[in-house]
Amino acid sequence: MLALVMVHADVIQANPLPRPICTDSEDDKFLACAIAGGAKIVVSGDKALLRCSGYESLLVITPRRCVSEHLDE
Repeated sequence: MLALVMVHADVIQANPLPRPICTDSEDDKFLACAIAGGAKIVVSGDKALLRCSGYESLLVITPRRCVSEHLDE
């Protein structure tokens, strides 16, 4: 799966968020990148990042949920 992501990934330069969002400020960069790239979903197992789901309409989901909702057939 990582090879698939690497082939189809875009490099995004993101500005910092205007204010801290996550309880772990190190996670804000992932939200900023997702917003700058026009993402709708962020996949992460990080609990602090998962609690930020809904910020700027981003859906933050676990890898398990991603597989079950988007990859399982």
